[in-house]
Amino acid sequence: MTALTLSTSGAATLRADALVVGVAKGTGSKSGNLVLAPGAEAVDKAFGGKLAGILETLGASGAEGELTKLPAPDGLKAPVVIAAGLGPVPDKDGAYDAEALRRAAGSAARSLTGSKKAGFALPVGSVEDAEAIAEGALLGAYAFTAYQRGENKLAPRAAVGAKLPLAEVALLGAKPRDKAFKAAAERAVAMVEEINRARDLINTPPNDLYPESFAAVAAAAGKEHGIKVQVLDEKALVKGGYGGLVGVGQGATHGPRLVKLAYTHPKAEKTLALVGKGITYDSGGISLKPAGHNETMKCDMSGAAAVFATVVTAARLGLRVNVTGWLALAENMPSGNATRPGDVLNMYSGKTVEVLNTDAEGRLVLADALTRASEEKPDAIVDVATLTGAMVLALGNRTFGIMANDDAFRTSIHEIAEEVGEASWPMPLPADLRKGMDSPTADIANMGERMGGGLVAGLFLKEFVGEGIAWAHLDIAGPAFHEGAPYGYTPKGGTGSAVRTLVKLAERTAAGDLG
Repeated sequence: MTALTLSTSGAATLRADALVVGVAKGTGSKSGNLVLAPGAEAVDKAFGGKLAGILETLGASGAEGELTKLPAPDGLKAPVVIAAGLGPVPDKDGAYDAEALRRAAGSAARSLTGSKKAGFALPVGSVEDAEAIAEGALLGAYAFTAYQRGENKLAPRAAVGAKLPLAEVALLGAKPRDKAFKAAAERAVAMVEEINRARDLINTPPNDLYPESFAAVAAAAGKEHGIKVQVLDEKALVKGGYGGLVGVGQGATHGPRLVKLAYTHPKAEKTLALVGKGITYDSGGISLKPAGHNETMKCDMSGAAAVFATVVTAARLGLRVNVTGWLALAENMPSGNATRPGDVLNMYSGKTVEVLNTDAEGRLVLADALTRASEEKPDAIVDVATLTGAMVLALGNRTFGIMANDDAFRTSIHEIAEEVGEASWPMPLPADLRKGMDSPTADIANMGERMGGGLVAGLFLKEFVGEGIAWAHLDIAGPAFHEGAPYGYTPKGGTGSAVRTLVKLAERTAAGDLG
C-alpha cells in the first residue's frame, strides 16, 4: 500500500513529484473569488503571490472535486503543483470540513498514479484534519492490479502493464514528534490498509474468491493479528442445523462456510458482534437474475468484507472492546441440488422459512449467523449486507440505510457514519409490513410486500436477533460497489463501505460512549 510519512520539510524544500495545495470558493465579500487554503503560503510565495490569480486564469473555481495542475516555478523542489478544490470557504472558525479534506486528498492522490512521492500541503488545523487528509490520500491512491499483466502474459500478477498507485504520501503541516499526530497517522494507516484489503476481496473474481478461499484469508489474518478464527464447513453446518446457510449454498460446487473471528482485549467491558453477508457470487439461484444483473455479483460479499476488515482493524489498534465477526459465506448458484422456490428451510434458530424467491438469499444466511451471534449475548449486534435493490431505489448509490430494534442505537450509528464521512440514513421497521411474510406452510416466508422491500428484509432479520440485544442492520447495497467513474477517494469497484463507521462504533463502545 502507499506509504505515509509526516514530513518535517516545508512545502518549498520538499523533494517530491508534486505538491498538493487546497483552494476554496470565496463567500460573502469574496464571493466568486478563488481563495488559497492554509498550507499554500510557501507555494504562493514561490509564485510571487499570484497563485490564486493564475489558477483563476486557468479556470479553477475551488469547487469540490476540482483539480488544476500547473508547472512549479523556481523556488520549489517539486516540479508540479496541484490545486485541489475544497468547496466553499468555511464560515465558522476557519476549519474545513473533514470530508472535504478527505475527498480533496483522495482526488489528488488518484491523479498521481505512477508517481513516487507527493507532498500534501492541505490545511491542517487539528489532529483530526491531519487524519482526514491521510485517510483520503491513502484511500484515493488505491488500485486493484492483481490481474493486470499487460502484454507479457507470463509476467507475475501486478507486474508489467499495471498502473501502480502513488508510492508515498508526505503529509505537511502535521507535527511528526507529537504523540497525537503519530497516533492519528498510525490509525489511518491501519484502517486504510484493511479497507483496501476489503476492496481487494470485493474486486477478486468469484472463480478465485469463494467461501473456502475467503475463510482461508480470514484464518491467515487471524494468525497474523492474534485473532481467534473458527471455520464451520458444510459438514459442520449440516450437523449444526444451519438451514439458511446450507440451503443457499447447496446448489454450488463450493460449499458454504460460517467463519467466526474473535478479537478480545483483557480489559474490555463490552462486546460488539458484527455479522456480514458473504455471498461470494449471487446468480439468484433458481430465481435467476435477468441479463445485465449478474456481472457485478462478485460484490455480494461486501458486508462480510467490511466485518472482516473491522475486526482486524480493531485488533491492530488494540481497542479496549471485544469484537466478534461472523462471516456468513456461500455461493448462490442454480443446479439440480439448488433450493427451489417453495422449499422450506429449517433454520439454526429452530424457525422454519418458506423460500418464495431464491434471490432473497442474503437474509437466509444472515439469519443463521444472527442467531448464532445472539447465543453469545453480546452487548450489541450490527449486521452489514448488500441486501436489497429496494434500498438502492430508496437512497441511491452513495447512501446506506440503517434499521434497528432500538431507536437510540440507530441514531448513534447514523451520527457516527456522518462523522466519519459515510453517507447514511435512518430507516423505519414498520410493523404492518411483517404480515406480508406470513406463510401458510412455515413460520415465515423470505419475501413479503414488494413495496418497502428493504424494510421487509430488515423485519425478517429482526426475527432472528436474540431477545434484549440491541441490533442494527446496515443495507450497503448502494455504496458497496461503485460502477461509475472514480471520485474523491472512491474508486471504481469495491469501496469498503461501512468499515469506517464500524471501526468508530467499536472505538465508541470501548470508550463507553454508547452506554
